[in-house]
Amino acid sequence: MDPPKSFYNLIQKEEEQIQRQPRYVSRFRPTVVLENKQAKDVMRTMGPANVEVPSPDKFLKKHSKDPQMPEHSEGSKGVRRACALTQRRPPVPARTDPPPMGQTKRGFIKPAATVPVKPTPVSVDSKKGHKQLLETSGLVPKYVMKKDYGEIPAYLQRRSEAEGLAQEEHARLQKEQDGQEAMQQLTEEERQAALQGLKRKWDALHKEYQCLPLIIETLSQRAFKKSLEDAMKQLDENILLLERFPTIYVTKS
Repeated sequence: MDPPKSFYNLIQKEEEQIQRQPRYVSRFRPTVVLENKQAKDVMRTMGPANVEVPSPDKFLKKHSKDPQMPEHSEGSKGVRRACALTQRRPPVPARTDPPPMGQTKRGFIKPAATVPVKPTPVSVDSKKGHKQLLETSGLVPKYVMKKDYGEIPAYLQRRSEAEGLAQEEHARLQKEQDGQEAMQQLTEEERQAALQGLKRKWDALHKEYQCLPLIIETLSQRAFKKSLEDAMKQLDENILLLERFPTIYVTKS
């Protein structure tokens, strides 16, 4: 859409000049340019390099590149000789002269009076260097120096004595119980009497079983018949056992 008409739009406006900041230029730029130019000038060449052509007389000789020691001059010998004259060793002491401090007559040095201090043993128990005294760390086997080392403690002795007494009491009770539950052998008369009694009981149950009706309708009659059959079966097994084995043992109880 066009802007609304106004006479202010006919007035020419001055163009705004954008004030730009000056470009940054390093203060070391001239120095860098000069160094770069000098380096380029050194590497500039035109044609082959101007070097001296080796002469045929200057050929490589044997041991020409071996390192050589500097030659001794008269001045150096004089300096050493002067130093030797100024720094003479003391004369050998006479036999009657007293020995110097800390030495014997034969020249051996006496042992020092002070003993060097030994470092205190420590134990380092972490990667950061934490340390503690080795004596109090629990790593030194001090218990071997005790008077009762190697002996059984008193509480273990009391415990072993109590266990021994308990085992003896248990063995005594078991022996008494075994004596009470000892097996007793039945005589032939007793075995025959037991066998006759079981047969009479079986005859009584069998007679009662024969008196049952042929048609059983109620649940009570069925249960009674089942109980008679079970009792007769158990009596048959007992009678067969007594007849098969002539020697029978029974408990006192």
